[in-house]
Amino acid sequence: MAKAARESREELRERAKRVVALLKREYPRATTALHYSTAHELLVATVLAAQCTDKKVNEVTEGLFKKYRSPQDFAAARKATLEREIRPTGFFRNKAKSIIELSKDIAEKHGGAVPDTLEDLVELRGVGRKTANVVLAAVFGRPGIIVDTHMIRLATRLGFTAKQDPVKIEFELMDIISRKDWGPFSFTITLHGREICKAQRPLCHICVVEKCCPSSLLRKKT
Repeated sequence: MAKAARESREELRERAKRVVALLKREYPRATTALHYSTAHELLVATVLAAQCTDKKVNEVTEGLFKKYRSPQDFAAARKATLEREIRPTGFFRNKAKSIIELSKDIAEKHGGAVPDTLEDLVELRGVGRKTANVVLAAVFGRPGIIVDTHMIRLATRLGFTAKQDPVKIEFELMDIISRKDWGPFSFTITLHGREICKAQRPLCHICVVEKCCPSSLLRKKT
């Protein structure tokens, strides 16, 4: 964890506040890049996005969402057929199973309506906290911190966490990021991770949060 020496919790929260403000200014319309028209479609798309690019998922769901128009449609899908249709996204067997099961849960337990709380969403088979928080933040406008690979990398570089477990990272960030900013912060982090703070070669020289980033400061000293 790259962290300024003897940084107090309050100092950490103040620095986090500056980072959030800078990223929101840089990406004022940040949201998920996945295409969807309903909460259920976003759930399905997010499941498909695991270990797959958003671009490829959007290519697959363009036709998929024309064929399956509701949770009931997905719940009634033949697993072998759905596997073939989502094969380009990878891990298609597990993804097809999750999509059919979460759709059955929504249809049978929630009358076809996607629940709008974290507690109910993670009760759906195949839905974890990351997927639930994507839907909460993007569809329902509810607070939710989305811990994807970009968040893990950037939160570490920014000195916000030393953890590697996504749930532990989520709870650490919940403590230092203002609740109202959980969703916006998550979406800006994903965009920033893709465009600037890349895994191999971060573009620190054009990074809007460079002066707030201990990792960037350390690079300059070495």
